Formats: sequence, C-alpha cells, structure tokens
Amino acid sequence: MTIQLSTLSNGLTIVTDYFDSVETVALGLWVSVGSRHETKEINGISHMLEHMAFRGTATQTAQEIAEKIEAVGGHLNAYTSRESTAYYARILHNKPLALSILADILQFSVFREEELERERAVILQEISQVQDAPDDLTFDCFQETAYSDQPFGRPITGRADVVSKLSREQIKTYMTKNYSAKNMIFAAAGKVDHQQLVSMMENQFSLLASETTRSGEPARYTGGYFTLQKNLEQVHLVLGFQGIDLNSPDYYTASMLATILGGGMSSRLFQEIREKRGLAYGVHSFSSSALDTGTFGIYTSAGPKEAQDLLPVVCDELLKVSSTLTEKEISRSRNQLKASLLMALESTSSRCRQLAFQMMVYGRPLDSSEIIDRIDAVEEQDIAKLATRIFSGTPTLTAVGPVQHLMSYEKLCQRLGVKAAA
Repeated sequence: MTIQLSTLSNGLTIVTDYFDSVETVALGLWVSVGSRHETKEINGISHMLEHMAFRGTATQTAQEIAEKIEAVGGHLNAYTSRESTAYYARILHNKPLALSILADILQFSVFREEELERERAVILQEISQVQDAPDDLTFDCFQETAYSDQPFGRPITGRADVVSKLSREQIKTYMTKNYSAKNMIFAAAGKVDHQQLVSMMENQFSLLASETTRSGEPARYTGGYFTLQKNLEQVHLVLGFQGIDLNSPDYYTASMLATILGGGMSSRLFQEIREKRGLAYGVHSFSSSALDTGTFGIYTSAGPKEAQDLLPVVCDELLKVSSTLTEKEISRSRNQLKASLLMALESTSSRCRQLAFQMMVYGRPLDSSEIIDRIDAVEEQDIAKLATRIFSGTPTLTAVGPVQHLMSYEKLCQRLGVKAAA
C-alpha cells in the first residue's frame, strides 16, 4: 500500500492509495458541504445539486453520461450527507473517461429547466418514500428532535414545500459559492498512477474556483421526545443521547461501547432483548460522529406490547454497563472493530471513501496500523467512564407506529435518573 498526496495549483488536494492486487480503480471528489450548511429556506439544495450534476452539461446529456461510463463497465454515483457531498466512480482501465466525466459535471453542468423539473419530481418521490419506510422516518425524526430547529437536525433530502420552490438560479449560486477547489478532496484507490493522475487533473479541473465562502452554524444537541402515530404492525424507536465528535479522543471508545451494547448477536442488548426475552427480532446500537457533535443511540422495532416492555430493559442495560464490563466482551468488541477495518481495506471503494473522510476530518491519511493502535489503547476504565458520561445526559426518544402505550418521556427520564430536555 502506497499513499501519496499532492495539491494542484488551484488548491485541490489529491490523495491516492496504490495497490496492484486489483484491476479496478475507485475515484471521486468529496466536497465539504452538506445539509448542515443550508439555511431553512434552501434546505435540500445540496441533495438537489447532487442530483442535477448528472442531468447534463454543455457538451453531453444525462443519457450520454450514463452510456459512456457503462459502456466500459464503469459505475458512477453520488451521495449527500450532513457534512459532505460525494461524486465517485469505479472503473476498470479507463481512468481518463471517469475523470473527464467528473470534471465535466462539476464545472459545466447547465441545469436545464426541463431537467430540473424532471429531477424535482424524482426527489419529491424520494421524500415521500421515507414516509413508507418507518425505520428511515424514525431516524429522521430522531435527528430533528435531537437537534431541534437547526440545520444539523433537518432532513438531508429537504422538505417537499422547500424543494418544490428551489430555482435554477439558487442551485447555480449555491454551487458557485461552495464547490471550490480548496473545499474538495479528490481520492483514488487501486491500480492508479499518482503522478499521471495529478497531471490529468491539473488540466481537467483548472476551472474550479480556488476560494470558498462556505458557512454553517455549530450543532447544538437539545434532546427531546417525539412520537408519530402510524398504522403499522410495529413500533420503530430510537433512544439516543449526546455522543462524541470525530476529533474526540473517545472516538474509538464510543465505537467499542456501541459494539458491546448492540454490535452483533453476542452483544448485551441482542442477548437480553431477543435471545432471553423474545421482545424484538433485532436491536442495534450506534455511535454517530460529526465534526463538532455526535449521537449515541439504540434502534429497534417491536409490537406495541413488546415495545412497551423492552424500553425499561434497554434503560437497565445502559445504566449497568459501566459497572459490569468484562474483559471477554471488551476483547470481542476490539476484535470486531479491527476486523471491520481490515476487511474494508480489501475494497477499492472502501479505501477511497476512507481516504477522503480522513483528509476532510484530520487533514491527513491514517495508516491502518495507527487506527489499530488507537483501538488497542482503549481500556476498561475508558469505556466505563464514557458510558457513565453519555447515559447521564439528556435523552432523545423518537417512535413511529402504534405508540399510544409507549413509556412517557417523564417516566423514561425517571428510569434513567436523568434530566429531561427543556
């Protein structure tokens, strides 16, 4: 594995990870702008821009773009998150083609009105689709409740009433303001020649603006309670707390805690809720981190009676974990995290995403041995201390489905012995 870094004259950072045991290359551009950088009036514009970038440029249509990449067996896609937007490709031997397409859509997209209206209809369908996916809906409600009335809590896809009004001019202005070379990371992994790639990109990405005016407000975890009555067979619920940010020294400690509680079939919550009590088909915990905030939570779904019964069980497991940790489960969680890391290194796409993520967060690529050392450095007292800190904070509970008999927020806080949200 050979990682190399370069910076183009316009400020665009390029990072590559070369290995010759594969015949493919995964590459893409990550832009450090997402839904948290939007105002309420344009919520969803990052996601709409991501869609519109593929809808045609000055020299090729959306169909021609798709046909060109697929004619050589390639794959082109994109996604939007709260903190970034990514445009990426995986291809066999035709890197110049993938580069030329990415350069074209990110510098010469024209946002034709007819294409905008067509894609707007698609996005409105995507927004509606969430209403039919109770797990997605519950997590959207959780995010909005945990970060009430602020960009970090709003849906990535935006709201239908806002998306319906976004104009071509707004999208173009937003792209000009945020899509600058210094606000991007280009990453590639696989059979890739770094210097050749740099030379090609110096020519093809020369028209990117070098400066950015990106803005955004700090995230403020608020916590709270939200239930939505829907005609479903099960209650879908997320119980969460303020977690840790990406730069926290407890980042891997939180990952190990999440694994111990609900990271697999041997985890505490799975054993207690499914195996011993049969209250739910599945349950898992998560530690989700951003640049300046994070959440730690548990997701499950169950019938109305079972959901009512399992919440106290979850609370009890959270309260006792800090004082009942065992070396066996700590070792197991450590090995699960390390295995997940090393398995991801076998995929060019995973390596590419990891490089981009590390550059955006830490400003440098991290060697896998450094990450393993950080995981190995986590000790029992670190996990216990973090668990006590997290679970003594203000909780967030969101639930979707037949929620009429669910534990109230006041009783939940009493069970946890914590303060309710204001």
